Amino acid sequence: MGLDLDYQDGQTPLDEDEKEGLIIKTISTRGELDEFEQYGVENAVMWLTKRKISSDKILTQDFVKILHKRMFGTIWKWAGEFRSSNKNIGVDKYLIPIELKNLLDDCRYWVENKTFSQDEIAVRVSHRMVLIHPFANGNGRHSRLYADTLVHNGFGQPYFSWGSRDLVKQGEARAIYLHALRCADMQEYEPLIIFARS
Repeated sequence: MGLDLDYQDGQTPLDEDEKEGLIIKTISTRGELDEFEQYGVENAVMWLTKRKISSDKILTQDFVKILHKRMFGTIWKWAGEFRSSNKNIGVDKYLIPIELKNLLDDCRYWVENKTFSQDEIAVRVSHRMVLIHPFANGNGRHSRLYADTLVHNGFGQPYFSWGSRDLVKQGEARAIYLHALRCADMQEYEPLIIFARS
């Protein structure tokens, strides 16, 4: 029995070899996969709440990878590893380390120079991380938890609520989130900042 996935607007399809990286072989549907991945995300949140992590550590490629592995390491063998295939979104697979380094360097500059508000810095990082799309799966959830970690642990601000809804499933909250991302694509970040705090 293989993994049969239906993809919604904004979700990146997995290649067959990426599907082969599924650790729990009894998972066969999108619903089952979503449940296990949500459990992994919750475990990563628990792990984060027990740690003090400085913004210096957060703004490293190692932490970007560690966070993804913490979120999805019990589900996917390739969790925490940059994707090895090109997708319908994201930079070329060979450019991931370069583009991620540029993003983290930019973020350090924004923080040091107070270029934007702390919320806007975290939201800009989340948005750009999705555009880079460093991993085969879970990029949206990873980028939001990464932004939460930056805004809370790095800046000492409350976590974002991200609309207080499940953004994986189709619905009004996901539609608003995708619209806010499209606004951010055009350098209009206010809708995404508002959504992150809603």
